[in-house]
Amino acid sequence: MAKPKKWLSIGLGLIGLLVIASGLGYRGWLQSLPLLDGEFRLAGLSSPASVDTDAYGIPLINANNRIDAARVLGYVTARDRLFQMDLMRRKSAGRLAEIFGEMALKSDIQSRIYGFNVKARQILSKQSAIHRQYLEAYAEGVNSYLRQNPALPFEFKVLGYRPEPWQAEDCLLVVLGMFENLTAWVERSERMLSIMERTLPPEVLAFLTPDSDRFTDDLMKFAKSLRPPQGIPAAAMQTLLAGGAPDSKSLAKAPEETLAGSNAWAVSGGKTSDGRAILANDMHLGISVPNIWYRVELQYSAVRAAGLNLPGTPFLISGSNRHIAWGITNLSGDFLDLVKLEINPDNAQQYRLGDRWQNFDERHETIPIKGSEPKALTVRETQWGPVAEQPLLEQPVAIHWVALDADAVNVGIMDLEESKTLEASLAIVKRGGGPQLNVLLADEHGHIAWTLTGKIPRRFGGDGAISRSWADGKTGWQGYIQPDEMPQSIDPAEGFLVSANDRRFAADFPYVIGHQYANGYRAYRINQRLKQAAVHSEWSLFNLQQDTRTEFYDYYQQLALKALSPDVLAQKPELIALRNYLISWNGRADIASLGLPILVEFRKQLIDSVFTPFLNACRQVDKDFVYHWNYVDTPLQALLNEKPAQLLPDAAHHKTWKQFILAQLETGAAAVMSRHPDVGLADLTWGKQNIVGHAHPFSKALPLLSPALDMPHQPLAGCGGFCVRVTGADFGASERLVVSPNHLSEGILHMPGGQSGHPLSSYYKDQQAFWVEGLPMSLLTGKSRHKLVLRPE
Repeated sequence: MAKPKKWLSIGLGLIGLLVIASGLGYRGWLQSLPLLDGEFRLAGLSSPASVDTDAYGIPLINANNRIDAARVLGYVTARDRLFQMDLMRRKSAGRLAEIFGEMALKSDIQSRIYGFNVKARQILSKQSAIHRQYLEAYAEGVNSYLRQNPALPFEFKVLGYRPEPWQAEDCLLVVLGMFENLTAWVERSERMLSIMERTLPPEVLAFLTPDSDRFTDDLMKFAKSLRPPQGIPAAAMQTLLAGGAPDSKSLAKAPEETLAGSNAWAVSGGKTSDGRAILANDMHLGISVPNIWYRVELQYSAVRAAGLNLPGTPFLISGSNRHIAWGITNLSGDFLDLVKLEINPDNAQQYRLGDRWQNFDERHETIPIKGSEPKALTVRETQWGPVAEQPLLEQPVAIHWVALDADAVNVGIMDLEESKTLEASLAIVKRGGGPQLNVLLADEHGHIAWTLTGKIPRRFGGDGAISRSWADGKTGWQGYIQPDEMPQSIDPAEGFLVSANDRRFAADFPYVIGHQYANGYRAYRINQRLKQAAVHSEWSLFNLQQDTRTEFYDYYQQLALKALSPDVLAQKPELIALRNYLISWNGRADIASLGLPILVEFRKQLIDSVFTPFLNACRQVDKDFVYHWNYVDTPLQALLNEKPAQLLPDAAHHKTWKQFILAQLETGAAAVMSRHPDVGLADLTWGKQNIVGHAHPFSKALPLLSPALDMPHQPLAGCGGFCVRVTGADFGASERLVVSPNHLSEGILHMPGGQSGHPLSSYYKDQQAFWVEGLPMSLLTGKSRHKLVLRPE
């Protein structure tokens, strides 16, 4: 029997739907469900095409050629995800306030400063003729659906607008949105490092910002990196500790575990029973409703391909075409620089360029705001890019970013869909101009490969980590790494390749790729598991995607248990229960795991309390400064291991490091328990903390709608950035794919949510249970339940 709270939630959700339904008219609400059967005309088709939809709403598109397939894909994706598509193009174009009002203005201003609305048109003009045809055909398919279906998804009715026709350039707006999601975060890092360089001794900056950890060192066989770990600069840090006035606000935070990342690995034929190569890929992104990806199978000409499509674009992001399988992970590199501008003291409308003063160009933008007057925005432009809204250290900076170079962005990666050989696929990937990614490949002959895609700057005069002036021409970019210069690995001796956003480059690599990649634990664990088995299969790789072991937190468990020593427990017997709780941890992030909730909080508390006292000078020059570094555990554990007496962070309240560490443990435990007041320590499992929170955009503003629009709240196995199975409330593996080329029928693919964006559709959340429970679904579509026939108009 369902619990009363569950029935209450369902009841509130139904009330919410009734509120919407009464406003729209119930008949209109039902009419907005898309038709899955019938015969329709589709403008531009060269010959009839069909769409078979299976029991999970996944379409199999049969078309005569690639252009027709793109056109049908546009039609079908609009059928299932129209509001999501419109929202993504609006986000990049800076047009959210037009439908949401003032609450979206900040986002719109940032997008208009980037100028994505202008860049998309420029990028389209530079695409190859065939790629433009694909984009235009996709747009025509979307617009055919718009013309034929006056009853639109409920979101449009609630917001009171009708979507404009889709343009080919809108596909590129969606691509630019992915650029922002995956690479724009580097701006925060460069601002932080620039402030730290201004205010901290060089040796302290080097100590706090290494680019390695013990797991990465093991994977890289301790090859020297660009920012190798340093010894503790005790004297300089002691001076900072003594000279800084205490700041009650936290200046150091644990790295975000919600940064876009991914896992991917491939095993060669030498590691399988019949010589097949197998690819596994799970991409880690923020998860909302509907999911970011759209599942699709395509058949045209001699091509049969299945995988994941990004709604709003006409190609597969990850999947297989029988000859080749491909998967991706974020490269986590640095492809954006903040160029410090030297302003003419006699004319604030000019900046220095060489030995002369150059006038700023200006771009005038008008942002419509629902319920308010439009916002007029003037964007100043420089030779290097637009001027950022926020100065850096009281100086204006220009944003020089690959995404804003129309000559550096293309959709060439879509050619993988028709590629037949590993060699041809590597060439396609290296020429690609989308977001910078690791790409893993497997072919039908048992071979595997890794390389990079996206344009990577050739920097000179600096490594891009810290903002510099480029005015004298001694610092900048000199084009991009050429395709034949891209690193690659083909059929390594160990029989597998792994990418988990970790650093793969040593100091001897000729180009700077980035400064802070992901902690190496996920890659380390995947390598460890792949080595343990002599033979792999689709099932073993799918099971590895569910791995919840998190050796990363072993260190903090042992640190906590040492703090809870017998003498401490004798003085504070109330801590015995805490010690028993931490001992009970099974080393995993399972739903039933005890101990982990407090270990996670303990680490966060240590990062804050250990480093904040040394960073007061940074806050004095920037009130918003926060230290967050992906490799923070390297300097943190160095201090916790050596425990220099002169660097005790809070000597006014603690006489020893042991007392200090115990206090952080108690503070962390109290914080966790305060969030779960009705749960006793012995019952505080990881599943009570790690709970699905996948929400529809509307429910955030109208919580009453949450039970009807959001995915059910359920406990999740897995953890943030330190498990192979990455999960969080609204972040995690946005899909899990396992496939061997030419064995597509044995491929596995599941994702959260469902295919449809319509909450009354049976395909709205029918895949969620597979994702939560870690159960397999077939990569290929199943038996047809519905059929659309599309004929030339």
